[in-house]
Amino acid sequence: MHRTTIRLIAPSGYAHDPAAMTRGVARLREAGCTVDGVEVLARTEQRFAGSDAERAADLNALATMDTLPDIALATRGGYGAARLLPHLHFDALRERLHDQPLALVGHSDFTALQLALRARSGLCTFSGPLLADLGAEPRSVVSWQQFWGTLTSSAAAASWSTATAVDIDMEGPLWGGNLAVLCSLLGTPYFPQIDDGILFVEDVGEPPFRIERLLYQLHLSGVLARQQALVLGSFSQCDPGARDNGYDVSAAFAQIRAVAGIPVLDGLPHGHGADQLTLPFGAAARLRVAGHAARLDFSDYPHLDRPPPASVAENP
Repeated sequence: MHRTTIRLIAPSGYAHDPAAMTRGVARLREAGCTVDGVEVLARTEQRFAGSDAERAADLNALATMDTLPDIALATRGGYGAARLLPHLHFDALRERLHDQPLALVGHSDFTALQLALRARSGLCTFSGPLLADLGAEPRSVVSWQQFWGTLTSSAAAASWSTATAVDIDMEGPLWGGNLAVLCSLLGTPYFPQIDDGILFVEDVGEPPFRIERLLYQLHLSGVLARQQALVLGSFSQCDPGARDNGYDVSAAFAQIRAVAGIPVLDGLPHGHGADQLTLPFGAAARLRVAGHAARLDFSDYPHLDRPPPASVAENP
């Protein structure tokens, strides 16, 4: 039986929690996976997982490998991916990876690479758990099962309850990621032009006024007007400050709902929380909401042509 091969890439911060990384590698190997590239976990240069050249090489190597891994998994987020964008071989990556079942997975700072790879190479990637998340303690069974359930299926779905009571049924490309990172690439050649999309965003550690300001940036730049819906994921550790005087994240979201001109849904269980979805960035999607019940179906994305590890059916 073919063993699922996972290659680690470290495009952003260094492995500041080596215990979590070790657990993540061990759990993947216990599931029957071959894990390559573990040497990136030892790289450190200031706050980064190696030099810009080393970290860019993690991605560029995928364009020249004779045998591709099944999954290229980012180790952690932080900051640093934007520094790599001028050094990535987008044409070569498009030529090698187009129509291949390789799953590029990560979130947080990894959003910069997802945006750029979509804009410059037309690739579909995945907003999902990092190696650090798969090695987190306590372990998230939800994240583990969602990770494998999406990557080993040609179609998947997520359901949740939203505070926004609307009735909608729409189809379009699914895209998004970390809000601050997404906005940081607006106006650059690395920001994809996606129309009639279903845009999801999440963030961590940003005060409410900054979240509203970032969402206004999407609104005033015309990005929101070109989408069919905005879906809000988790916004953890985004607490009001001493001067906010009752203004919180809910107030920021209410303001955006008032000006966006498109449905704005909340409650998507995805982001920097303990439980994460694995969402294909660039896949075909269908969003349905009836009352407070929301469902997002997605298909037409790279996936492994084999069942998930046997441990996924049980609590791992």
